[in-house]
Amino acid sequence: MTATRTARPGEARDVPRRQRVSDATALGARYRAQGRYGAAERLLRTALAVAHGALGPYDLALVGPLNELGVTLKYTGGFTEAERLYRKALAVVESTFGPEHPDAATLHHNLGGLAHARGDFTAAEGPARRAVEIRAKACGPDHPDVAADRAALAAIVDGLGRPTEAEALLRRALTVFERTLGPAHHEVAVTLHNLAALAFRQGHLPEAETGFRRALTIKSSTLGPDHPELAPTLHNLALIHRTRGDTNEAIRLHTQAIAVLEPAVTAHHPTLTAARRSLAALVSAPGPNVT
Repeated sequence: MTATRTARPGEARDVPRRQRVSDATALGARYRAQGRYGAAERLLRTALAVAHGALGPYDLALVGPLNELGVTLKYTGGFTEAERLYRKALAVVESTFGPEHPDAATLHHNLGGLAHARGDFTAAEGPARRAVEIRAKACGPDHPDVAADRAALAAIVDGLGRPTEAEALLRRALTVFERTLGPAHHEVAVTLHNLAALAFRQGHLPEAETGFRRALTIKSSTLGPDHPELAPTLHNLALIHRTRGDTNEAIRLHTQAIAVLEPAVTAHHPTLTAARRSLAALVSAPGPNVT
């Protein structure tokens, strides 16, 4: 998060601490993007402790490490603490800039995504819509950050049983991402994955497989072949092969999904749990569970 404000008198002496916090937060975010969740968490906790101890509990310097640690904990399954961190960061942003600032949109987006990860789609919809509203007003309706907010909202409304609305939101987001970021960007891969998951749930297996495979190619290229973010796409491709009766390929893909997740997330992480359950019950399992 990149919020800035005019320094208060006497803040010059805090510049080295602020820079230390900013540098540690940026490095923690880089570790998280690389899938090094444990290293990211340790560094971000240190940055947060420095900011809190030296600058006070409501200083703007806390927002970056609060948000980044929340994102990291969402990936690893630490949902309860992640929510607390996001809400603390939101309180600091709103007290400093007001409720219509783009950083507030980011935190509403993350709160919606966290509720979605927990499977609470009703709780997720409000903050996700608020993120779109704030960011579209601040950045314009076709900004890539607004597209990311719409893509997140799409996953939520799909979970609420409104697939037509979800598809429209995803296709609008995909158009913006491909135009502004290029066809091989990570955001394109995420959106393709979500469109493919929607197609799979509607029974359109060829369309779903094409989308998942394109998403997997882009993710592997941008993140690396062993990144934990590949796991949901691998898992869902495995479900397609399982549905078709191709047990060997389903086993291979489930095994790969588990292998990239196990070193990076908690034992009860939803995607890891789903992949393990599907792998253990490939022959006799009931219908697939798309993530």
